[in-house]
Amino acid sequence: MSVAAATNGHHSLDDDDVRISELLRFATAGSVDDGKSTLIGRLLHDSKSIFEDQLEHVVQTSERRGDGYVNLALLTDGLRAEREQGITIDVAHRYFATPRRKFIIADTPGHEQYTRNMITGASNTDLSLILVDARKGMTKQTRRHAFISSLLRIPHMVVAVNKMDLVGYDEDVFEGIIDDFTEWAAKLEVGDLTFIPISALVGDNVVDRSEEMGWYQGPPLLYHLEHVHIALDRNMIDCRLPVQWVVRPHRDEYHDYRGYAGQVAGGLFKVGDEVMVLPGGQTSRIAAIDTAGREIEEAFPPMSITLQLEDHLDISRGDMLCRPHNQPTVARELDAMVCWMAEKPMQVRSRYVIKHTTRSAKAVVDEIQYRVDVDTLHRDETDGGLALNDIGRVRLRSSLELLVDPYARNRTTGSFILIDESTNDTVGAGMLLGAH
Repeated sequence: MSVAAATNGHHSLDDDDVRISELLRFATAGSVDDGKSTLIGRLLHDSKSIFEDQLEHVVQTSERRGDGYVNLALLTDGLRAEREQGITIDVAHRYFATPRRKFIIADTPGHEQYTRNMITGASNTDLSLILVDARKGMTKQTRRHAFISSLLRIPHMVVAVNKMDLVGYDEDVFEGIIDDFTEWAAKLEVGDLTFIPISALVGDNVVDRSEEMGWYQGPPLLYHLEHVHIALDRNMIDCRLPVQWVVRPHRDEYHDYRGYAGQVAGGLFKVGDEVMVLPGGQTSRIAAIDTAGREIEEAFPPMSITLQLEDHLDISRGDMLCRPHNQPTVARELDAMVCWMAEKPMQVRSRYVIKHTTRSAKAVVDEIQYRVDVDTLHRDETDGGLALNDIGRVRLRSSLELLVDPYARNRTTGSFILIDESTNDTVGAGMLLGAH
């Protein structure tokens, strides 16, 4: 008997309480003064997602600052240093909901020196929202944000051309930015790309359609966020469950209970399916799937579950459950794109701890092939290592075999972090290109 079955019946994939498609995670990015904080504040305000006391505080603060209007950016600029400098320097997560969908916003900084913050803030999002100032058009920061979104394989990208009120709601300005951005994006791997003209300050095309831009036939921003289709973005083909914990309850009624807990990283696991344990290679069948105190018939990403198998196998943290005929690559030599996050540069022969899903090992840098000039996409092959906020292609060698997929196929089993063993600081984030 399972822990869940003691009190609950079986549930299926179609149950409302296990649906996840209604949650959209999106990251915002923009250069200084593009209006990113104002846009998020406008979304929260116009979707009725703030409390009256919060709004009153913003009104009072706006008056005290002499802004001359209700500065909705103050809803998101929570750090005192940000308010004083008028910039966003950290990643903050905001939550709001509409009757159709729940949202988590990763509010990422726009400055080049905070590239690492954007990488970490946007790494698990479904959509990238890039702000462009209608008066300035494409900037170096815009190109950087688009490149990082492409590098992270974020499935959907929205370019919000802000401050249209300051260019007289001119359609030609909007169309010019579309042409420039589309030409640049052709060099990248961008899937779903949408352009929306807005004014965050006055609310044009944010939640409600703008009466000033009758020439724009598309939906306002919130409508697009509510309806963008994300259910098929995750890998539902390659079954992957990195084992995080072996569950053995110390209670008499569960004396024979042995479960393997983790977050589904890919595919669809069903009761009765045959699974293989890597790196050992043993096989068994799924006897039961538990989640959130109940038993279910099937599980999919990114659900956190506990699997019970028909056989008691030697499984521990860092192992992975998959299908016998659909396995990840078992490898120690890795080719990857790495965003460097430390003041001390990465050099050839540098040693780190690599953490990949639930498995950790020691790793050495065998080769730094090139750095990417994010502004031009030129490859710099000079031997200078990777400095803070650099992005480059490297080859690593791990002390243990890792169970990997290319990042383009699976963003979970295809990513890793590098840790400085002496300080325990995360110094790099990597996206796997291949393994040997």
